[in-house]
Amino acid sequence: MNKCVFLDRDGVLNEDRTDYVYRIEDFIIPDGVPEALRLLKEAGYLLIVITNQAGIAKGLYTRDDVMTCYNYLQEKCGGLIDDIYYCPHHPKYDSESLTRKPGSLLLEKAIAKYEIETDVSWMIGDALRDMQAGKRVGVRTIRIAHEPLPSAEHDGCATNLLEASQFVLQYT
Repeated sequence: MNKCVFLDRDGVLNEDRTDYVYRIEDFIIPDGVPEALRLLKEAGYLLIVITNQAGIAKGLYTRDDVMTCYNYLQEKCGGLIDDIYYCPHHPKYDSESLTRKPGSLLLEKAIAKYEIETDVSWMIGDALRDMQAGKRVGVRTIRIAHEPLPSAEHDGCATNLLEASQFVLQYT
């Protein structure tokens, strides 16, 4: 069995925007992200991105655009991420999908494929839907927020991925 840190993309691995991030020139990796990924990897965690990409359903960008940004992230972070799972659906544009967070099907697929032990794994995200998806599969959760948010919806709160990784490593 493996332990894993599931990572939301926008707002965690790259700066979020009011519109969609699908071009490399808009894909800004915050300070500390490469270091955080390295620390988690050195501690033995698989690193898997779980992201909603509704812009595909809306016709704003393509699956290739998502993978171009992912490959750029891998290049800038030393290829430390093990996989990416993304949901291209949106209920108002194409279809309902259990792969769209807060649904947990993408996490369930990764758990099965990589034989992940949920009670020693984590979900790090910046939205309530990330926390809900993580809780559905039994992993602990950390919410990235610029101001601490006390909540029963998550197990911890951090201002960025580096701080979140240090929180995870306290329990390793």
